Amino acid sequence: MLVDFNTLPEESRVWIYQANRSFTEQELEEIQSKLDTFIENWTAHGSDLQSGYIIKYKRFIIIALNQKLNAATGCSIDASVHFIQQLEKDYNVDLMDKMNVSYKQGEFVAYKTLTDFKKMAKQKAVSKNTIVFNNLVNNIAEFKENWEVPVSESWHSRFLN
Repeated sequence: MLVDFNTLPEESRVWIYQANRSFTEQELEEIQSKLDTFIENWTAHGSDLQSGYIIKYKRFIIIALNQKLNAATGCSIDASVHFIQQLEKDYNVDLMDKMNVSYKQGEFVAYKTLTDFKKMAKQKAVSKNTIVFNNLVNNIAEFKENWEVPVSESWHSRFLN
């Protein structure tokens, strides 16, 4: 059951998929259409899952699920992972690699491997004030409060000298 992301309760579970590049306008339209179809038909043991999504900065797909109504099951989570893997194939993009870091350079969103990000931190190319995306948030409340944060307030801070 597809609903507006912004109407979901704060405790709704979130999954964040970051792309290794920005999507084009045409890709975004196609992906939104595919997300609409997937979420409209997403179920857990035959029960509708009340969920929504947003796409931020043309590169982050955030899917949220109201687990109070019906919780995700292993099968429904597998279905969402297969859906994301299909998007990876369709658009030749990496969405599942958690060993990469996205951060802001002004209004631009940069994407680096964790190894390169560590090197940049050592070289002071990123600072404690650099805005990073903490894709480990678990729910909408955390997403709103702790997704875009300075390095100093994120797990990324361990890489600063």
